Amino acid sequence: MGEISTIHYLVVAAALFAIGTIGVLTRRNVVIILMSIELILNAVNLNLVAFSRMHGQLPGQVFSIFIITDAAAEAAVGLGILIAFFRNKETINADEVDLLKW
Repeated sequence: MGEISTIHYLVVAAALFAIGTIGVLTRRNVVIILMSIELILNAVNLNLVAFSRMHGQLPGQVFSIFIITDAAAEAAVGLGILIAFFRNKETINADEVDLLKW
C-alpha cells in the first residue's frame, strides 16, 4: 500500500460534493437538503485542508475552521426556521414552502 496523497483527498471531496449537489437538486425534504448542504461544505473543508497540507501552510486550515463555524450556525438557524415552518404547515416538504411569499 502506498501513501495517501492529495489526489486521494480530492477524489473523496469530489464524491462528497457530487452527492451533496445531487441531494440538494433532487430531494424535497428540507432536512435532507440541509444535510446535503453540509456535505458540500465538508467537501470544501476537505479540499482546503488537503491543499494546506500539500503546500505546508496554515491558512487553508484556518479557513476550514471558519467554514465549520459557519456550518454550525447555518444548521442552528436552518433547523429553527424548519421547526417554525413545521408548526405552521405541519409538513417539511420543500415544495410547500410558500409561507415567505408576499
